[in-house]
Amino acid sequence: MFVAKVVGSVWATRKHPDLKGGKLLLVKPVEPVSGEYAGATALALDGGVGAGVGDTVLVLDEGGSARKVIKNDNAPVRTLICGVLDSVHSGGKDKKYA
Repeated sequence: MFVAKVVGSVWATRKHPDLKGGKLLLVKPVEPVSGEYAGATALALDGGVGAGVGDTVLVLDEGGSARKVIKNDNAPVRTLICGVLDSVHSGGKDKKYA
């Protein structure tokens, strides 16, 4: 899992049938407390949390677990947004996102 910022949306006129109705978003990893970008942009499926551009999110990056969360063992998904963060407390420091 990692913390990321939603930096964009992806629209597809055709999707795998198991992804129909799912929202595809672009996420960029960030350092949890500083909020600085810390990695390459990735494509992630919103796991039903209602994330949108500008939100700081918790991202699950393992296919088997992602499929368990969305309760679909056949979905072609590896990276899933599983939460929208309000704040992070780490190393005695706090970072509020909401």
